Amino acid sequence: MANAGLQMLGFILGIIGWVSSIVTTALPQWKMFTYAGDNIVTAQAIYEGLWMSCVSQSTGQIQCKVFDSLLNLNSTLQATRALMIIGILLGLIAIFVSTLGMKCMRCLEEDEVQKMRMAVIGGVIFLIAGLSILVATAWYGNRIVQDFYDPMTPVNARYEFGQALFIGWTSAALCLLGGCLLCCCCPQKAASYPSPRPYPKPAPSSGKDYV
Repeated sequence: MANAGLQMLGFILGIIGWVSSIVTTALPQWKMFTYAGDNIVTAQAIYEGLWMSCVSQSTGQIQCKVFDSLLNLNSTLQATRALMIIGILLGLIAIFVSTLGMKCMRCLEEDEVQKMRMAVIGGVIFLIAGLSILVATAWYGNRIVQDFYDPMTPVNARYEFGQALFIGWTSAALCLLGGCLLCCCCPQKAASYPSPRPYPKPAPSSGKDYV
């Protein structure tokens, strides 16, 4: 029962992490315009994501512009897009595979070991998806830090971490934790003990007594 509960917890955490990764990819707040320095206009908020850049006015009006050219984007943004999409696709595959191995499902009931192996395979895929999301968000965040402390970057062109990055790190952690819990349900091989040697059968008695 405890093993089934651990498996269910890992599955739920993996799904939450997968949904959070989709939200992270869609959000435009990957980096926010910093308000450090002089002559900074605070009446508007400027933020940028993987697909668009937006400007939010103090009146509540938001204007967004989708990136026009794919080839004109920097390599960090292109790699982050690719890794996030890979992580989302792997998470979807992990959900389907893990579902077949869940003890609460009726699939593969005739082979318990194979059923548990499917759950473990799903956990491994969750781990790979979590690593992909973690690498993407960490890479993007490292680029923000480098540009922020670069003396060649103007003060009015520096950005800080946005909310989407923190959600991305959380989703990566949930996918990794869920994958680890699913992998903990690895089927154990039954202990094999040597079969006892049969004792030799006594020879049949002929009914005659020898002196």
